[in-house]
Amino acid sequence: MPGRRAGTMMEHGDHAGASPVVLVIALVAAGYLTLSARHGSGRWRVVAFLTGLTLAAAALTGPIAALAAADFRGHMLQHLLIGMLAPLCLVLGAPMTLLLRALPAARARRLSALLRRRAVHALAHPVTALVLSVGGLVVLYCTPLFRHTMTNGWLHAAVHLHFLLSGCLFAWVIAGPDPAPRRPPVPARLVVLGVAIAVHAGLSQLMYAGVAVDLPVPEDQRRGAAEIMYYGGDLAELLLALALVLGWKPARLSVACR
Repeated sequence: MPGRRAGTMMEHGDHAGASPVVLVIALVAAGYLTLSARHGSGRWRVVAFLTGLTLAAAALTGPIAALAAADFRGHMLQHLLIGMLAPLCLVLGAPMTLLLRALPAARARRLSALLRRRAVHALAHPVTALVLSVGGLVVLYCTPLFRHTMTNGWLHAAVHLHFLLSGCLFAWVIAGPDPAPRRPPVPARLVVLGVAIAVHAGLSQLMYAGVAVDLPVPEDQRRGAAEIMYYGGDLAELLLALALVLGWKPARLSVACR
């Protein structure tokens, strides 16, 4: 059966690296807490960052990972956590600001200079972040890439990493409290966020109808996953828009990224 075959293939990618994932997340949490205790990043920043790590850990290990290995709806829930909700929380933890405080002055200046480089400006542009984040979904579900991830554990892990990093990039350039190079004004970032919402909605509707997607999974799982993408994506993007509006401080400029 196609559904059973897909579930078996996804299982290889979701459980093979559970222990390293937990170790990496634990080390990141310990490092953030240590720096925060020494240099202070604020209680809510700490809560947000630890929540992001918890969501990432929950997505990649335990019951959600097991569900993702057997059911495409679990896979979509996993990607919602990895690619949208966990990145938003991690970014709201302002890890870059904390790192700049913790580094010696000379190294902090070098890091600030790195943020001013042209390549970083291009990467941190909202349109670039949009293409990497939302475009990744289109490539995964509308091309044979998803089929390949079911048989290749390394490729499956690479897709997870891409969604986590591109999700963090998108959340950072849209609403992150950390400094970003030449960040466009809020109205422009809201437009980019609106485009992301439209693409998510359109892709989820195509997925529900089974049109223009390449997903060898049972129809009920495909439709259920489409609903998770549609409603879960709306929730995540609403939270991102809220973070953008609440963090809007027009008079505050980032010296590090001038």
